[in-house]
Amino acid sequence: MSIDVSVDEGICTIVINRPERMNAMDAEHYKGLSDAWIRVRDDNTIRVAIVTGAGERAFSAGADIKSFLTAPKSLSEMWLTQHDMLLNRGLEVWKPVIAAVNGYCLAGGMTLLMATDIRIAVPHATFNIAEVKRGIVPGNGGTQRILDQLPYCIGMELLLTGDSIDAERAAHFGLVNKVVPKEELMATALEYARRIAGNAPLAVQAAKELAVRSREMDRTTGFRVEALVNRLLQATEDAKEGPKAFAEKRKPAFRGA
Repeated sequence: MSIDVSVDEGICTIVINRPERMNAMDAEHYKGLSDAWIRVRDDNTIRVAIVTGAGERAFSAGADIKSFLTAPKSLSEMWLTQHDMLLNRGLEVWKPVIAAVNGYCLAGGMTLLMATDIRIAVPHATFNIAEVKRGIVPGNGGTQRILDQLPYCIGMELLLTGDSIDAERAAHFGLVNKVVPKEELMATALEYARRIAGNAPLAVQAAKELAVRSREMDRTTGFRVEALVNRLLQATEDAKEGPKAFAEKRKPAFRGA
């Protein structure tokens, strides 16, 4: 059991590798996942990440109930807000993240999903945030993101009943981008990743950050920040390379500089 991380041609693949527990995560796995996200954030050779679960049963069932609900952390840890930060709990990762959902996506697995940018699922994937059935509420952004990403009544249905939806309904409401046969899951995720990795990396990260931060700023401020960022990007080598490659009818060689 582990969090497996590999990098190939600018694409980082993160695998939650605990299939015997439906890729549920204990403290060790959450720490490993935090380390993986920090690597994605800090490694300039990485342009895009894919996260998935090992096996064919589950993306992730979230926190391991046996290790978390039965042995809660000390109250003092409530104020260690920067400790082992996650993609869905405060860590700012502006490189795009693709989720390849290979089965059950439950509780903390669902909150992880909602922190990703593009999502591909298999037909047998199942989604829920069922923490209310266990006497708690969804953590790591579960209550904060659900209404951003689903219509109000649908988000509240999932949040308050704890019931599940299938991949078809998830796609209908835009929780996932595409549903594909299981044998095509990783190939589809990689195809998205390669298209993203072929773009100018500074521009991609800026575009993601601007879009995410737009939710927390007024439109006039957003327009101004967008213009300022574009002015910065116009001074990069990539901004010169893009038009040059277009004129020369060749693939651009972006360097992130």
